Parts: sequence; C-alpha cells; structure tokens
Amino acid sequence: MTHEAPAPRKIILDCDPGHDDAVAMLLAHGSPLIDLLAVTTVAGNQTLDKVTANALAVGTIAGITGVPFAAGCARPLVRDIETAGDVHGDSGMDGPSQPEPNIELDPRHAVDLIIDTIMAHEPGEVTLVPTGALTNIALAVRKEPRIVQRVREVVLMGGGYHVGNWSAVAEFNIKIDPEAAHIVFNEPWPVVMVGLDLTHQALATEQVVERIEQIGTGPARFVRELMDFFAQAYRDNQGFDAPPVHDPCAVAYVIDPNVVRTVKAPVSVELRGDLTLGMTVVDFRAPAADDCHTSVAVDLDHAGFWNLVIDALERIGDVELPQPASR
Repeated sequence: MTHEAPAPRKIILDCDPGHDDAVAMLLAHGSPLIDLLAVTTVAGNQTLDKVTANALAVGTIAGITGVPFAAGCARPLVRDIETAGDVHGDSGMDGPSQPEPNIELDPRHAVDLIIDTIMAHEPGEVTLVPTGALTNIALAVRKEPRIVQRVREVVLMGGGYHVGNWSAVAEFNIKIDPEAAHIVFNEPWPVVMVGLDLTHQALATEQVVERIEQIGTGPARFVRELMDFFAQAYRDNQGFDAPPVHDPCAVAYVIDPNVVRTVKAPVSVELRGDLTLGMTVVDFRAPAADDCHTSVAVDLDHAGFWNLVIDALERIGDVELPQPASR
C-alpha cells in the first residue's frame, strides 16, 4: 500500500529579512511541501529599503525564480518606525557578503500582491506566513475584507505568552505595530501564534551549525555565516549561548504540524498599557471555546525542526551567483 505525499501548501511569506527571515525563506523554497506563491516585505528589522534589498539577495542566493517579490509598508500604521539594528546590524542582515540581486521587484505594493494572490486562488488554498510586523496583513484585510474568508490560516511569528524581548512582556514584531497585530488577531480567520516561548527552543547550537557547514553549498555557507553574526548578537544583547532562529519555526509548522505543538487559546493584543504595550495576552484559564480561532505554539521538536531546514538546504543545492557586492 503506497501513501501519497501531501500536496504542497501554498504560502505567502511576508517578512523583514533579517537573519532568521532569510532562513525561513530558504526553508520555504527548499521544502517540497511548500509552494511559495509570493514574498512580500515590511519595515521592521531594518528600514523597508534595506529589508527589501535583503529579500532580493536571499532570493538570488536560493535561486528562487518565478515568484513575485513586492515591497510593502515603510512604517507602522500609527507609530514611528523602530528597527532592530542591535540584533541584525546596519544592513539588517550583517555577516555574509551578498550578491547583486538578479530578481526584479514586482511593481505592485505588497498589500495588493497579497490581495491579488489570495483572490486568484480557491478559498482555503493560501496560507499567510508573516514573520515581521503585521502592517501589510492588517492593511490587506482593511482594503479587501473578503480575503479573511479565503485564507486557510495565518501562521505568524510574533508574540509570546510568557516571554518578551522588545520589552519585558512584548515581542518585537507585535510591539512595533500593535494596532496592526490587533487587527490580524481579531479577524475570524484561524491564527497560529508562533511566539518566543516556542522559538526560544529553536536554538542554532554548535552541532546544528556543524551539520549546516557539512552540506558544503553556497546557500549553506550563507546560513552558517548568518548564524555566526546572529550568535554573537544574541550573546551580546540577550545572553544566549546559541541564537534562537525564530522565523523558520512558522514555516516548519506549515510543513509539518507535528514539529510544533500548539494549544488553542484566546489571544488579545494590549494597546494601552504603559508597561505592557504590544503584549500578547493569552488566556489559559479554561479550555478554549469551540469557536476560538487562535492557537499558540508551545513545544518544538528541535531535531525534527532542524532536519527540515537541513533537508531544504540540501535540496536547494549549489546556485550560480552573480559576483558579491561590497556592503
């Protein structure tokens, strides 16, 4: 008896590369269980121009073709822009040298590309995977509310039910645009919050980095160099022995939900607290109601997760690149 492999899941990756966003993009491209429909960018880890340039560079390194890339919102809905240069460097992806991109940006705004892509597919086909601020997703919902009923689910990297990093209780992606997060969490589509409680389990240990090194390809060397910079930043800023690689956890959940265990629970985003702005408040006091549409990630299969990343890198193989540009 033969078992057919599941059909690849169609996703839009909305990101702000970013070291871990880069790994998320490589995982999405390299996994045979993901059909990457579009890559969109949003200001966050660095300014929109920088993260968009980084996304195009990663697409070039990975050999991504036939996938539209579009730039989105340059600032949060209401608040002033905040970036994370102390974690990701001045370029947003410091460490490795980067090639001149051979990918042209789609002329559409990211919000329009997201809407167009969802509306062009059957209901339930497209999964949104935002790994940065939720500005683009919130604006897409406001511009075209019909996407809510068509999206299969929103699997986002952001938040935390016990852990913060941009404040004592709030995670960066949510805190820099909490109004956008409020919109996304409160729409009735299924939302899976892959937050810091989960992603802090996704450590790029020495053993993991050694396995990536042994692949021996250009994309694998790029990831190793990303991890070298990221590891030092996390040692300096947050005292981690090995860096947590947040964003690919959301992609990994879409590939294989057994790798990321989730619990259904109501989630609210704090918009008014002086000390708690951007906190994702998760109510575990009782079993979630049947109509609860939000879930939070709690446990990671560390080995299974890194096996997915390494398999994707091996499948990508070596990619012929333009000459590196000085950064």
